[in-house]
Order: sequence, then C-alpha cells, then structure tokens
Amino acid sequence: MLKYKLKIKDIKLEDFRVYLFALFKGVLPKKKIKNIENLTLFVQTKSAWVSQVTLYNYLKTRMGTKWVLHFDDEVFLASINKAKWNIYSIALQDLTFYSLSYLNVFCNYKDMSKANEIYDEILTKETKNGMPKEIILQSKEKFKERLEKIDWNTYYKSWPFNESALTLYKWAPVAEELKTLDRKIVLNSMILKWENIEKEFKELIKI
Repeated sequence: MLKYKLKIKDIKLEDFRVYLFALFKGVLPKKKIKNIENLTLFVQTKSAWVSQVTLYNYLKTRMGTKWVLHFDDEVFLASINKAKWNIYSIALQDLTFYSLSYLNVFCNYKDMSKANEIYDEILTKETKNGMPKEIILQSKEKFKERLEKIDWNTYYKSWPFNESALTLYKWAPVAEELKTLDRKIVLNSMILKWENIEKEFKELIKI
C-alpha cells in the first residue's frame, strides 16, 4: 500500500498531457539550441518531462491498472503535487549544470553566470503555474550551494543527474518499505531518461 492515498485542482492538465504524450516526443520537431533563450526552453521542457514521466510511471507501476481511481483522494494528490515540484526543481538544476558544463568543455563557453539567469527565469515563470513559494526558496538555496562547489570541467561526466534521481526516490509518495525494495529500479529509471536527453542535447547544439 502507498504511504499516502493519491486534490485534483493541484494536478494540472499539462502534467497529464506531458505524461500521456511522452511516447510520441520523438516525432515532434526539435529546435536547435543556438542561444541562451533556446537553452532555457530546452532545460525547462526536458526537466519537466523527465520529472513527470518518471514520477507517474513509478506510481502507476506500484498501484497497478487502477491507479487513476486514487485521484479522488485529496491527500494523495497533494502529495503527488509536492513531489512533482520538488523533483522538477532539482531536475532543472541538474540539466542546467550539465548543459553549461558540456558547453564549457566542448564549445569553449565561459559565461557560467548564465546558470543563475536560466534557473531564476524558469522558476519565475513557474510561479504562474502554481509552484509553491517555499519550494522555490528552498530550491534557490540548494542551487546556490551546488553552484559554489561545481567544477565546470568535470560536472558533465561525473554522475550529473544523480541528485534528481535521488530526489525522485525521496519524494515519490510510496511507503518507505516498498521504496527500499525499488531503490535501484527507481534511480535507474530516471538515469535512463536523462541519457536520452543528453543525446538529444548533443544533437541540438551541433551547427
């Protein structure tokens, strides 16, 4: 059984759109990354996709075919909403750091101050989508701490998406005894999704 039972108003239609159409993402046109605006959009959309798909897939797997029936339980839905934003906030950090680290090493990109600009711009936009203020504040603190320690020359190749995978494991509203059994599967599920995003990123920055 789940630790929390799955508030419908908190689950946005966009969440389900991203989840249900995830399998078709490969046929959508992909815009080349030529500037910071393009990169910011890439970071935002791909972080949202990875966060939502991995979270909902995990819940669906644990709950079985009747998982949607739990969506009349406001406590459970509130826990999903909280998990979604927390996972997304760290996914944004991971992809921002990975992208700039990769560009630094392979494209001689040196303006690392853009990391703050990208992250702040995305979080500002997400306030309009209901991202809780307390999560935004906590996320900015976490971002600042990680930014102070980052090595731009190595980040892209040293488990760059480990933090978001661990955050998925931490925040997924599933009973702890079950999560312990699922730990390796849960972490790997997100890492595999990120590997696809890495490949896509490398293609999109090619001239």
